[in-house]
Amino acid sequence: MDVSIPLIFAALFGLILLGVPVGFALGATVMLAIVIGDMSTTFLIQKLVTSLDSFPLLAVPFFIMAGEIMQKGSMATRLLSLSRCLVGHLRGGLAQVSILTSLFFGALSGSSPATVAAVGGIMIPSMQREGYSSSYATAVSTSAGCLGVMIPPSVPLIIYGTTAGVSVGDLFIATIIPGLIVGAALMVTAYLLARRGGHGPAGPRAGAGETVRALWASGHALMVPLIVLGGIYGGIMTPTEAGVSAVAYALLAEAVFLRSLGWRKLWDVMRSTGLTTASIFLVVATATAFGQILLFNDVPNQIVEAMTGISENRYIVLLLIILILLVLGTFMDALANILILAPLFVPVINELGMDPVHFGVVMLIGVATGFLTPPVGINLFVGCGIGNISIERLSFAVLPFLLAILVSLLVITFVPALSLTLLP
Repeated sequence: MDVSIPLIFAALFGLILLGVPVGFALGATVMLAIVIGDMSTTFLIQKLVTSLDSFPLLAVPFFIMAGEIMQKGSMATRLLSLSRCLVGHLRGGLAQVSILTSLFFGALSGSSPATVAAVGGIMIPSMQREGYSSSYATAVSTSAGCLGVMIPPSVPLIIYGTTAGVSVGDLFIATIIPGLIVGAALMVTAYLLARRGGHGPAGPRAGAGETVRALWASGHALMVPLIVLGGIYGGIMTPTEAGVSAVAYALLAEAVFLRSLGWRKLWDVMRSTGLTTASIFLVVATATAFGQILLFNDVPNQIVEAMTGISENRYIVLLLIILILLVLGTFMDALANILILAPLFVPVINELGMDPVHFGVVMLIGVATGFLTPPVGINLFVGCGIGNISIERLSFAVLPFLLAILVSLLVITFVPALSLTLLP
């Protein structure tokens, strides 16, 4: 390995620990590699441009925009009413409502922080008014926000698919059962904590008529995953075309049928979509150039040899990979983890004969834990702003939910059929 590689990694991690945005940290690291290494400046600049010249990547801004439209419209509130009818009668009813609504909203937004903001912005104050402790109420919504990337459509899955050369449609389908498993684990954890802490006695069970009315009111929101997954699974649309369809339908539903999206909100949607897309694409471009530097120095092959040298048992290697994802997730965001590590780990799992679609699901859930771990955990900061509690209190309060996600991750890792059963 070239002596410059450890220096490049040290510079990257040092910049991230100093709080430099990931896209800029990667860009500075690429510039450092050009200065100290025998790198072609023209080639790396070309990679910055051509990395974004990808049809599947077009799905990212469309799914982001669809989520923004529904977040600023009324669909989140309607899904909340439906969830209350379905699980509000359970112990810790509002916590169960928060998790189930996050699961529903994850099928609309594809973003974890957006799910925390949309659902937590409603549920955390509601739970506090009902006597739930601030730490418990905030921890529930903050943890449930991870479902925003585990339920398709998912922006990190699109990035993994384009990076690893795997079908995004297959990845979307493969995450359905694992996402439901994680959601169920979070609901069980919330129930046990509520029972132990005396939170939220069981509320009245909604009648059949009330449930049907809530289901009818949520019909527009529930149509979105049907359009996206039905179109992809039925071979009618590519993921990018499904993203365009989701935007068109969300605009029509919120602006025309529900009348909850005016011009001011539409401007906010466009602005938020532009800013989020720009930050994501900056990371994609710079991470691709960074990956080329690693490829020039034969780092992927050396990692394959090192990890298969430890063991040829795929599950031991997977446990090691999961450990690396958990550690790096504490100071690198999910997209950066996928963009940097997928090109390194996919050759390893190919060598071991593991399905790259299954590995994509494992990697997604592994990096999603980073949303809940300081100092970078984005969900924690969103939750703190809504619940008005300290990052220290919230970091401690999410630990039981983080444990539930990790247990689910191990089950999904060791039982590949959970990810691959629905694939054609």
